[in-house]
Amino acid sequence: MTYSFQQLASILAGKIAIQDHQLSIKEISIDTRRVLNPFHTVFFALKGIRNNGHHYIDDAYNKGIRTFVISEPAHDYFSKIKNTGCAVLVVENTLEALQQLCKHHRSQFNIPVIGITGSNGKTIIKEWLFQLLSREERIIRSPKSYNSQIGVPLSVWNIEPQHSLAIFEAGISKPGEMAKLAAIIQPTIGIFTNIGPAHAGGFSSDSEKIKEKALLFKNCETVIYCRDHFPIDHFLKNQQTFTWGMANADIIVKKVSTSLHNTSLTVEYQRLSKEIVLPFSDEASIENALHCITLMVYKGYSLDKISERISHIRNMPMRLELKYGINECTLIDDSYSADFLSLKIALEFYAQQEGKKKRTLIISEFEDAGIDEESFCEQLNTFLEEYKIEKLVGVGSVFITHRNMLDTSELEYYAYPNTNTILHDIENLTFDRELILLKGARSYSFEKLSQYLQGQSHRTILEVNLSALIHNLNVYRSLLPKETGIIAMVKAYSYGSGSVELAHLLQSENVEYLAVAYADEGIALRKSGIHMPIMVLNPDPGEFPIMAHYQLEPEIYSVKQWEQLKHFLAHFEEHSPLKIHIKIETGMNRLGLNESEILEIMPGIAQEKKLQVSTIFSHLAASDEPSLDDFTKAQIVRFQLLSKIAEQFLPYPVKKHLSNSSAIVRFPEAGFDFVRLGIGLYGIDSSATIQTRLQTIGYLKTRISQIKQVHPGETVGYSRKGIIETEGKVAVLAIGYADGYDRRFSNGIGKVNIRGQEAKVIGNVCMDMTMVDITHIPDAEEGDEVEIYGNSISIIEMAKAIGTIPYELLTSISSRVKRVYFWD
Repeated sequence: MTYSFQQLASILAGKIAIQDHQLSIKEISIDTRRVLNPFHTVFFALKGIRNNGHHYIDDAYNKGIRTFVISEPAHDYFSKIKNTGCAVLVVENTLEALQQLCKHHRSQFNIPVIGITGSNGKTIIKEWLFQLLSREERIIRSPKSYNSQIGVPLSVWNIEPQHSLAIFEAGISKPGEMAKLAAIIQPTIGIFTNIGPAHAGGFSSDSEKIKEKALLFKNCETVIYCRDHFPIDHFLKNQQTFTWGMANADIIVKKVSTSLHNTSLTVEYQRLSKEIVLPFSDEASIENALHCITLMVYKGYSLDKISERISHIRNMPMRLELKYGINECTLIDDSYSADFLSLKIALEFYAQQEGKKKRTLIISEFEDAGIDEESFCEQLNTFLEEYKIEKLVGVGSVFITHRNMLDTSELEYYAYPNTNTILHDIENLTFDRELILLKGARSYSFEKLSQYLQGQSHRTILEVNLSALIHNLNVYRSLLPKETGIIAMVKAYSYGSGSVELAHLLQSENVEYLAVAYADEGIALRKSGIHMPIMVLNPDPGEFPIMAHYQLEPEIYSVKQWEQLKHFLAHFEEHSPLKIHIKIETGMNRLGLNESEILEIMPGIAQEKKLQVSTIFSHLAASDEPSLDDFTKAQIVRFQLLSKIAEQFLPYPVKKHLSNSSAIVRFPEAGFDFVRLGIGLYGIDSSATIQTRLQTIGYLKTRISQIKQVHPGETVGYSRKGIIETEGKVAVLAIGYADGYDRRFSNGIGKVNIRGQEAKVIGNVCMDMTMVDITHIPDAEEGDEVEIYGNSISIIEMAKAIGTIPYELLTSISSRVKRVYFWD
């Protein structure tokens, strides 16, 4: 469907400021970094706490967008563009206008719409319902977890005439939000998953949160939920419902029997009983599956058909993952969904990655997308051109029978009928230094391809949640004045999480600066395509030439270093001044210039035309320690004094920064022009003030290599430190101190999580292995996943247990531990 500008103006009741074109509108953009079809895109200039979309109007125009919805005077942004060819609509609130447009769009379709809310399980249920129902239905669903005030309208906008069913998530964080989402989604069927602690901070009680979430279902034909969740049942008692539970429900769960990998349910509906076997055994998945079963029964599916289909559901990650691959390839695995909306989102992430590798797309045909082959090829051609794909590997008959419809003249092109044939021929495809996006329908089992492209790997991995990192970034942004910029610390391999990958993400999020410890870290970032400013905190004077070559900005912290820099500058043929940062001493007594040294070197720096001072800064020693607040306040005062002395020599203004992560929270007066965001970005508030608002980004995991039965009197590990007193079982884990698992965790100090239960370390941690006592976990098996740090095992608590800090544990994780980056 398309809309004319006149229709847009009518729907939004806005004021037309400029109308110099008659282009139709097919796409919505709120982010100028992600524009695919600019001439048929309308840009909504949204205004957030720190970012104002109006400031990106020029960028949108340069990307080819000609239709705009704004809330500030058009003259301020369009007067300097001659013969604009634009159409500009002025509204009171651009977010409300976006929501209104998508609300109108939803009203054009008379199809069943499933609205899902609850604390947990929304995305899993949505994806499983897509798998279960897509044989009969052409389904549009929220991409990933697009369930916010912005994500919901962007999801609903993608309903098209070929769709026969829609499934949308709705998430809220405070009162007053759900009514807006309900008006956009207009669900006909509701699913209320459960209630838990997620987003509890915005509500005074669980009752208030349930009441708010239940507003999604105000006009639903029916609501599906578990009657055993009594608080939810209380709030929905006046609704038309269709429920499941252990008793007094439409679908009665008569029996639940779990084994290691499966669960057998006996369910009863209208006096008919059926055993349904689920291919998983954890409680959360069982609950999610029962919501799906209930929905299918409500829609008229027989228990026999439900049993057959649900046995094939795969409990795999519902997320995009970035992994290291064979032959220096980088693999982006997004093979859990197959449609053009999710492909666009994956390609946007793909475009943020390292630019110097060949761009390869391995893609299957989209069986359940509800479009014909010609439309498939047409849309795919648009993506191939926009994202500059150089190598295309197509899997499915469309890539063979309709090759003439694909624009492959400039591509390295391969086509295979199915996944097995590509696996047989894969050695001939020679993947080497490529950025590979894997995108396939579930029936094509692309996990086999993913496994091959990753190659052999250590069984211990560090999973890094990129969504959580952006969440943490935005938490700290919300604490800062709009004019205060962020210097993101990516030194020490981004606190163990991976510098290059996180730097690309931070660059795309418009962070003002990156900071590294040494020049080689900055050089690696430049070689990977990072073009934003990079500050080097501990530069070697011998590396001034290479820092200048790569436009890295060294810190100057001593008189001797300044003398060495002067020597370099005498031979430096500059195209532009070398930018530097002046570090002053305020009490840390580490690196930095004292008052006399500032007076000694600043006149020379000011006169040197080959230099430009970017910032003056210092380092707080104890901003996370309330008992030392007087010292911190004295440091702030001293910084103000010494920075004024330094900047008085300069003929131009210079920016300043002092705050680290904990000072952002505890000392807002120390914000100045920039703040340096380090450990907080990675989910740890060393001041413990806002820890509950931050999300874990790193999950260190390993596997059980072997399980041993042990007997009284035996010992475990080196030096026979692990003494067995009773009959029991020991699991040998594929992690040791060479992986960064500290040897101080030996002999019961350390603990891990296996199948939801804690297991203590027994004996000494070895170089490559660690043993834990699993006597109390009878269902543990060899190959089971083990959490070392994450949501269940707090890295903060584990650091305390061995008398250190989380920084040390994070930065100690070895480079041999594979990093897997995901976006949920």
